[in-house]
Amino acid sequence: MYIPEFFRPQELVPNSVWSERGMNSLELLDDRLLITLDDLRKAYGSITINDWLWGGKNHWRGLRTSDSPVGTQYSQHRFGRAADCTFRHVSAEDVRADILNHPDRFPLINSVELDTSWLHFDVRNCERIKTYRP
Repeated sequence: MYIPEFFRPQELVPNSVWSERGMNSLELLDDRLLITLDDLRKAYGSITINDWLWGGKNHWRGLRTSDSPVGTQYSQHRFGRAADCTFRHVSAEDVRADILNHPDRFPLINSVELDTSWLHFDVRNCERIKTYRP
């Protein structure tokens, strides 16, 4: 099991999942997602995904369970293969451009959402690199 170097499980799953599963919450997340999150952190610095642990409003930017009020039935978030990231020191648009211009830098990213103020990436099984708009 891959354990992220820079992220607590609580940053990647909603409170309900953490309360029920604790560290076993990581079993619900694709290791390619976790590896890539650590790689993005090394490259760009501080990243926020879920911040509910610190009193923030974000619960659903990592894993989304069936009771999530956001997303679609087949969202990659529901399969533990997607994350929505905001960066402290760089814009999501700059990171997205870097990924699209240098796809070999992050070889596990297969899909990127365009035209958002956050970086949505996922590790779905598709031809690299699929882009789409919300």
